[in-house]
Amino acid sequence: MHQEPDFLHNLHQELRDGRRWLDRSIVLAYAAAAGLCVVAFTLMADAGFELFQRIYRWQGGWAVLLWLPAITVAAVWATRRWAPGAAGSGIPQVMVTLDPAVSEHQRSRFVSLWLSFSKMALASAGFAAGLSIGREGPSVQVAAGVMHSARRWLGPHSGISSHALLVAGGAAGIAAAFNAPLAGVVFAIEELSRKLESRSSGLIIAAIVLAGLMGVSAFGNLSYFGRIRVPSLTWNALLPGLCVALASGVLGGLFAKVMAASLTSPAERMNRWRARFPLRFAAGGALVIAVIGLVTGGATFGAGSEAVKHMLAGEADVPSFYVTLKFVATWLSAWVGVPGGIFAPSLSIGAGVGHNVATLTGSDSIAPALIAMGMAAFLAAVTQAPLTAFIIVMEMVDGHAMVLSLMASAMLASLISRMLARPLYETLAHHMASALPGPASTQDPPEPAHAPGVPQQK
Repeated sequence: MHQEPDFLHNLHQELRDGRRWLDRSIVLAYAAAAGLCVVAFTLMADAGFELFQRIYRWQGGWAVLLWLPAITVAAVWATRRWAPGAAGSGIPQVMVTLDPAVSEHQRSRFVSLWLSFSKMALASAGFAAGLSIGREGPSVQVAAGVMHSARRWLGPHSGISSHALLVAGGAAGIAAAFNAPLAGVVFAIEELSRKLESRSSGLIIAAIVLAGLMGVSAFGNLSYFGRIRVPSLTWNALLPGLCVALASGVLGGLFAKVMAASLTSPAERMNRWRARFPLRFAAGGALVIAVIGLVTGGATFGAGSEAVKHMLAGEADVPSFYVTLKFVATWLSAWVGVPGGIFAPSLSIGAGVGHNVATLTGSDSIAPALIAMGMAAFLAAVTQAPLTAFIIVMEMVDGHAMVLSLMASAMLASLISRMLARPLYETLAHHMASALPGPASTQDPPEPAHAPGVPQQK
């Protein structure tokens, strides 16, 4: 027979180990600091984009043809000069550091306090330029760098590994950036760790929730896009919903394929020119982004959150070709080399897909539901992390009544994407690891992504 736990004895054992409680307190303190850094980054990014909007409204908007390339070139130069590890999204960098073959010295190339602060400043410059980037991916690297720095203060027998700190930090970044703690926990399991270490899983989840609470404390317990009104979905919504999921799956898969090819194929002609003349390439790409923004009346500048809010409110003023041009603007923004993520732009592209399907099928009464499904589907197709995608959207629109619809659209879109492209973040992470000197450069390519619903081992 199994002996019943002795409460008093176990309580005594817990309380007598002061060093363990000190280690736990250090981790939680750093989790709070990580959440506050993400809050500060949010404020910096918002201030940067507000500055851009003032420039855009000045002299009819034509000033952005000079402003956007100039700020982009400055950000690319500063990134290459002082913080090359901060370039790009930030999620692939954290995934590289989770590889056991990566040494502590190599890990410092991708996560550190210096890179966290550099990422905050340089990504904010990208927002000030008006690039089509998001702050959620960078928040993962920012928080992971802060959390990883806690390691120096932990005791040798703390049982809290660098791997656990990095997972907690990366997930805390998602939780604080989206004001969605549940999404942070799922992101830790699905995209970063694949599993949580049993010894420290409770502490990791507590750190994620605490970091998320920092965002709630700063911005209030409000959903990112407000609360959508979800009508009763009948069988008449099946065909439009299926169209949204299929279109988002194909477009998201193509987006992931194009992104991976652009960022990992040095032999390609444009990438050879980019490597030889990085600042000229950045200026040319930024000029194209500026022209696209002017053509769309400013709709493609920035993350696209305002456009999504207007769509959900039934006040969309974006052009019918918004999806295509936002797709191109986001791809070019990532390609020029400025630190910035693709989560928020992906949500706006998916929202555009849902809005277009609602318009074409005359489904105005269920347009908010189709827009939310498009957001979940496109993000799932790009990241091939359907659970994270649908939970993020569910928490961002307070769409608990749409759980099954969001889940189904995310799963279907992710399945279609897997037929077209390899997992984007894993592909980028493997490319970064292969460029490292030493054992990490000999790692085998990542295994093909698992089918939806099947646990993945790492």
